[in-house]
Amino acid sequence: MPVVKYPRLRDPLFYEWDRKAQKCGLRHTIYAVNGDQYTGEWLDNLRHGKGTQIWKSSGAIYSGDWKFGKRDGYGSYSVLDPATKEYKRVYTGWWQNDRRSGRGTFFYPNGELYEGEWSNGLRSGWGKMHYKDGSTYEGQWLMDQPNGQGLLQLPNGNRYNGGWKDGKKHGPGKYFYPDKGQLLEGIWVADIPKCAVLVEFGRENAPAPPELPLPEIKLQDPAGVLAEAQAMFDDSHN
Repeated sequence: MPVVKYPRLRDPLFYEWDRKAQKCGLRHTIYAVNGDQYTGEWLDNLRHGKGTQIWKSSGAIYSGDWKFGKRDGYGSYSVLDPATKEYKRVYTGWWQNDRRSGRGTFFYPNGELYEGEWSNGLRSGWGKMHYKDGSTYEGQWLMDQPNGQGLLQLPNGNRYNGGWKDGKKHGPGKYFYPDKGQLLEGIWVADIPKCAVLVEFGRENAPAPPELPLPEIKLQDPAGVLAEAQAMFDDSHN
């Protein structure tokens, strides 16, 4: 029976040439086969040190620190605006293993802005978000959502200071209505106040107080009511 010999499969020649190049140290612009280009420092054929990468397909550009071929350290990432042909910043800050990690600023296409901590490419830690409608949230984040303690301030002056979970008001918190001179303090669950006490503060100086004051309700221990609600809330989440 005849023996059929097949040609040995091998990588394209440019892969072999690239391996043999042993790029190390500062180099002028190196062009990849797909049109990407990199200018900067190398170590053992990997981008390492300071350098600038331009991706041909998207027109995006990164300039900053590299470590063994990945963005790692401090750097800035921008994209090309097809209308103006100018670069717009997307992120400036710290990177680790090719992802946003540490402190940095992210510029959203709709004009929103986040300044704070990142982990594995997501908002995590302490940060401040500036929303398009003019409201801001400053506090703790986890997995790209407000989680923990934080302060939400609305354009009309109202503000909420308290607990958050998965981007919603959750746990003990205080909601201030400066225009009415009122304060709602209680326990929130998924953005809804489940047990709360509405009181007045500075009503005489409020710009738009209610026509009638709140009726006086005598409780023997209002703080105890909230404490009991807090205990029930804690038990339900343990």
